Amino acid sequence: MQYFVVMIDYGRRGREAVVDPEITRREVISRLASGEYRNVSFIHEIAENSVEDVTEAILAEAALPQVEPEDVDLQAIRLDHARDLRKHERT
Repeated sequence: MQYFVVMIDYGRRGREAVVDPEITRREVISRLASGEYRNVSFIHEIAENSVEDVTEAILAEAALPQVEPEDVDLQAIRLDHARDLRKHERT
C-alpha cells in the first residue's frame, strides 16, 4: 500500500495532516498547482514499511513554469498598451 501525507500549516490555528490512501502523486501535484494545498510543511510518501520525504520533488513538479526575461517582448507589450489607450480616446 502506498499513500501520501501532506502537512498543511495554518499558523496560529495549528496544522492539519491530509492523509488519503486513494490520492495519487498526480493528484497531490494537481492540488498544489491549483492552490488547494497552501503553506505545506512537508509531504511524505509512505510505501510498505518506508517513509520518504518527497516535499522538494513534488513542489518542483507543481511549480508554474518560469518565464525568462529575454522571452518577454517588451515592445509588443508597449504597443498593445498604446492601442488600448487609443480605444478609450474621445473622438
